Amino acid sequence: MATPEPPLLTMSGITKSFPGVRALDGVDLEVRPGEVHCLLGQNGAGKSTLIKVLAGAHQPDDGTITWRGERVTLKSPIAAMRLGIATIYQELDLVEGLSVAENVFLGHEPTTAGFVVRGRAARAATAALLRRLGHPEIDPARAVGDLSAAQRQIVSMARALSHDVRLIVMDEPSAALDPDETANLFRIVRDLTADGVAVVHISHRLEEIRRIGDRVTVLKDGRAVAGGLSAEDTPTRDIVAMMTGRNVEYVFPERPPAAPSRTRPPVLRAEGLTREGEFAPVDLELWPGEIVGLAGLVGSGRSEILETIFGARRPTAGRVLVDGRPLRPGSVRAAVRAGLGLAPEERKAQGLLMLESVTRNVSVSSLARFSRGGWIDRAAERAAARAATRELSLRPDAPDARVRTLSGGNQQKAVLARWLLRGCRVLLLDEPTRGVDVGARAELYAVIRRLADDGLAVLLVSSEVPEVLGLADRVLVLREGEVVHTAPARELDEHRVLDLVMEGSPTS
Repeated sequence: MATPEPPLLTMSGITKSFPGVRALDGVDLEVRPGEVHCLLGQNGAGKSTLIKVLAGAHQPDDGTITWRGERVTLKSPIAAMRLGIATIYQELDLVEGLSVAENVFLGHEPTTAGFVVRGRAARAATAALLRRLGHPEIDPARAVGDLSAAQRQIVSMARALSHDVRLIVMDEPSAALDPDETANLFRIVRDLTADGVAVVHISHRLEEIRRIGDRVTVLKDGRAVAGGLSAEDTPTRDIVAMMTGRNVEYVFPERPPAAPSRTRPPVLRAEGLTREGEFAPVDLELWPGEIVGLAGLVGSGRSEILETIFGARRPTAGRVLVDGRPLRPGSVRAAVRAGLGLAPEERKAQGLLMLESVTRNVSVSSLARFSRGGWIDRAAERAAARAATRELSLRPDAPDARVRTLSGGNQQKAVLARWLLRGCRVLLLDEPTRGVDVGARAELYAVIRRLADDGLAVLLVSSEVPEVLGLADRVLVLREGEVVHTAPARELDEHRVLDLVMEGSPTS
C-alpha cells in the first residue's frame, strides 16, 4: 500500500476572536498536494475567518501553520502569495477598468534587469496562462469590465497561477456560473490538481462535493467537527447533520393536502407573453396560495419571464393581467402598484442597498407610507420594518445594522420583508437560495411555504431541480425559451425534468 504524501498545509489549533465573538476555536485543517479539499459549514461557522487567516488577512490568536513541512507566519496576503498560497474570493477583487493582463500581473509586473516591462511581455505571459487554463479566446488586452462572470473567474485563476501557486483557495467559485461554466471550471481544477496544485473548495452546494471533492472538513460554531472525511464515501445526510447539529431529511415543508381554490379568477395571468429572442409565447396562471415553479437550464428564459412579468423588460407580444386587469407593459411601477414583488437573482447588486440599514432596505418600497409633510417618520418606519423582519425571523434582530453584515439567508429575508411591508400579493422569486447555507435554506423554504399558505401567490425560478420540485405545487418546464411541459410537482421527478429540458417537446 502506497504511503500517503506528506501534507502541503497543516493548520493546528487555530483560534481567532473578535469583540464579543470567538470565530475560530482550535480549528485543524490538513491539505495534501494535488487534492481538492472541501471546506463546509453554515454561515457563521468560521469558514471565511479561517481562509482569511490562511490568506494572511487575519492573524490568529493561537495555533500553528505548517507549510511544506516548515512552520510559517503569514503576516500579510503578500507573504502568503510569496509562499504559493492564493485566495480567490466570491466577490472577485479584479479592477474592471484595467485589462486582463494588467489584472493578472497587478503588483508584480514582468521585469527585465530590474525594470518593469509593460505591454507586450505581460500580454504574452497572460496569454500563456490562459492557454494553460483552456481559455485562449480571452484577449489579454480586453478590459475586465467587459468580461462575463465565468471569464472573470478564469482571470482570477490566471492571476493566482502567475505567482507559481501551490494552493488555491476558492470561495463559492460556482455561485455565479451556469452548469456548463461550472463543468468547465471543475475541468480546470482537475487539470491543476493533476499538476500537484492543491485546492481548498468552499461551497454551499453539497452536490458539488461528489463531483469535485476528494476530502471534506466540516466547521460548526468555529470548530472543526469533522476533518479529512472522504467526499465520495460520506453520505450527504451525515454531512448536513454535522453542519447543522441535527439530522435533516430533505428540508422542504409539506404541501397543503388540497390544491388552492380556483373558484375565483387567478391573481396573475400571462397571455401569449413573448420576448423575441428570449422566450416564445408563454401562458400561465397563478392563484392565491399557490407556488408555481419554472424549471429549465440557464438561458432557457426563466429569469427573463419573471423580469418581463415584473415590468423590468418590455414584451414584444402578449400581456400580463393582475386580477383580470392588464398591466402596463415594461413598467415596474405599475407592477409594484398592482401588488407584485421581485426578489432578483443578483440579490446584492439588484435587490439590496448594501451600505444601508436593514430598516431602510425593508422600507424603501413603502416610504410614502411614512411620509409626514415631506418628512419621513423614522420611528414609524423603523417599527414597521422591524415587525416585518420579526415575522420572517431575520437575525440578528438589529434594524440599524447594515444589510451587508447579514448572512446570505438573512439578506434574502430582508428582500422578502420589503415586499411583505408593501402588501405584495404576487411574489416573484429568482434563485431564492443562491449563496445560502443548508440550514438557512430550510428556514427560507418554510417561510416561502408559510407565505403561500397565508394566501400569497409565488412564482419561483431555481437552477436546482430538487428545489423546484420540493417547493412548487405546479411546474412549468422550459427548454430554449419554450414551455415544453406543465404538470403538478408530485407527478415529476428530477430525472424526468432533466430529460425534458435536454430533449423535450411541447406537451402538457
